[in-house]
This record gives sequence, C-alpha cells and structure tokens, in this order.
Amino acid sequence: MSRVLVVDDEVPMRRALGISLRARGYEVDLAENGTKGLELAARHHPDVVILDLGLPDIDGVDVARALRGWSNVPIIVLSARDAEAMKVAALDAGADDYVTKPFGMDELLARLRAALRRAAPVEEAPVVATPDFSIDLAAKQVRRDGNEVRLTPTEWAVVEILVRNRGKLVTQQQLLQQVWGPEYHSETHYLRFYISQIRRKLEPDPSLPHYFITEPGMGYRFVTEET
Repeated sequence: MSRVLVVDDEVPMRRALGISLRARGYEVDLAENGTKGLELAARHHPDVVILDLGLPDIDGVDVARALRGWSNVPIIVLSARDAEAMKVAALDAGADDYVTKPFGMDELLARLRAALRRAAPVEEAPVVATPDFSIDLAAKQVRRDGNEVRLTPTEWAVVEILVRNRGKLVTQQQLLQQVWGPEYHSETHYLRFYISQIRRKLEPDPSLPHYFITEPGMGYRFVTEET
C-alpha cells in the first residue's frame, strides 16, 4: 500500500484529497503547512508527495528543495494557473510533475500513479563489486581479497542500507531509525562508531575513505566508480 503525503493549507482541498486517496486504498498523511509536511516526510517516508506551492510558512519551492536534500520521493506540485514562474522554479528545485488548479481528481490520480511507476525500484544486481571488495546482497556476504569479511549484524545492516541506496545521501536519522528503531534519532555517536568499524574492515585506507563517505552534518553515502 503506497503512502501519500498531502501538503496544502486549504482545509477543503486537504479534506477532499484525503477522502479520495483513502477511498482508493492509499495511506494518507495531511499537512497544513511546509513545516508540518517536512516533519511528516521525515517521520513516515511517503511514496509520493502532493505539494501546494502557496503555503503560509515556507514557500513550496523551498519545501521541494528541502525534500530533495535527503529523499528521491516523487513530488507533484499543485499551482494556480497564473503561477508559471513558481511552477518552473519548483521543477528546477526537484519536483517531478505539476497539476494546475483547478484540476480534476482523475487527472491527479493518473499523475500520481505515473509517478509511482517511475519511482518503482528496478531489479538490482545482487552483487556489488568494487576493486577492493564485493558485497553479495542476497547472500548477505562481503568478500575482500578472496576471503570473507565478517561483519556484525549491525555493521551489515548499515552497509546494506547504504549499498542499496548507492550514490544517494542517507541521512543520519534514516540510518538510526532503520537500524536501531524509531526511538533513536539523536544517537549519532552510534553511527560514527559503526562507520569507523566498517571502514576499518573494507576501506583500503580507513583514514581516507573512498567508498563510505561522510556528508558532514547530514549523513553518509556509499559510492563506487560507477556511481
């Protein structure tokens, strides 16, 4: 079941979208402003965001830009007919599509389904190979110089999340919540310790990491030559 986040300050619009989407089997979160929308996005990781550009607290373009700082979630913006400049700005900020108000619900739903199809993960190679080690995601096995590298369950969980999001920034909060649970959101020292252990086991030079990269103040990224 796909989860949709609706960010719109108009009560009738939020209510109508919530009713229509839930009636079609979607899980729905509703936010009345950009601040609440970003909070719900970080907490629930929606599969698609429907974002009104005319918000009372944060400009919708800035909300799209903030989402793109840590997520590839499809963003469909809602804009007034005469807001062409904002529409272009939102697309430049990372939005995937737009619907002009007033719109028909069937059109919006078709755009939503198309966005979900485009975002569907493609079948990935089960083995990620680098010049220094290989990671078999299916077998949950890491090999270096022909020998198996023993990772603890927690080390493997961190590695797997980063590798499956190869090239993408994974925020500290995402890693903490996915590996340790939703109540862990500020224990960044956990991450520093485990990333250090992973680098010690896999990086050619742990002090100058080539694969497991820190994005200061934000999170971590796994990169390869093909990324």
